[in-house]
Amino acid sequence: MTMDSKHIAIVGAGLVGSGWAVVFARAGYRVSVYDPSEAVRRGVLSWAKSTLGSLHSAGLVDDPTGILEKIRIVESMAEAVNGAVYVQESVFETIDVKSAVSLDIDKHLSPDAIVGSSSSGIPASRFTEACANRKRFLIAHPVNPPHLVPVVELVPAPWTDPLAVDRARQLMTEVGQVPVSLQREVDGFILNRLQGALLNEAWALYSEGYASIDDIDATVRAGLGLRWLFMGPFETIDLNAPGGIADYAARLGPMYHQMALSRRDPKPWSPETIASAEIERRRSLTAEQLVQRREWRDLVLARLAAFKQTEGIL
Repeated sequence: MTMDSKHIAIVGAGLVGSGWAVVFARAGYRVSVYDPSEAVRRGVLSWAKSTLGSLHSAGLVDDPTGILEKIRIVESMAEAVNGAVYVQESVFETIDVKSAVSLDIDKHLSPDAIVGSSSSGIPASRFTEACANRKRFLIAHPVNPPHLVPVVELVPAPWTDPLAVDRARQLMTEVGQVPVSLQREVDGFILNRLQGALLNEAWALYSEGYASIDDIDATVRAGLGLRWLFMGPFETIDLNAPGGIADYAARLGPMYHQMALSRRDPKPWSPETIASAEIERRRSLTAEQLVQRREWRDLVLARLAAFKQTEGIL
């Protein structure tokens, strides 16, 4: 089986998989997209055309038509994966589904091709162990939508060949993403463990009646999020004390420790709290407006991406 160095396969063509298709096509790769659902397959190109138009308007791509022509919808796993240098799997987030799809990809994989899974929290060791080529499988977890938010978490299984991780990192850098590498597996990886810490505290503050959803969101949107747009938590605290990170830790470390101790018995998100949050959110945004609001989000992300590009901020 001959491997084509400019051929990428996308398996799973929902919002994440379709975003990945744009990422690779934008970088000049020929992209074959497969999804077992015919309805999902039918929607990919129209979505990509609209998305590329928005990226063009934001100044992020020069030739949306040429990029779109690099994306091909195929009718079978074999047609997608045969000859691909890299396969990005973005199927439903369950171990059973990912295990079955990984085995199917494995059957058609070209020699030396590697496979990245968009799994948002399930380590690759839980669904690639039975694959004959398991040493070439790893996690390549993006943020949704990957064509607008560039970070990609690369997480090896215990049996993943380090060379496969290196090649994935090189590829992600080449196509304009920002790869971050984990040395070993942990549930949730980095991004969702950080996001989970904030979400769990937000749910707790809301359920205990300290503030409304709108005010908690405003605290992040108009406070923390402004700095986090262009710097991470360690750089943030390094700049927030006269003597840098050690000075910040000396001043505020005990306070954060006390806050952590107050959450030593975390509670699950209760059905009652979720129902209350749903009611409050639907007052601000009806269910019918969700799609339109997501489109607005993507437009804002595109504009922010353009701004960060002009400022040289990764």
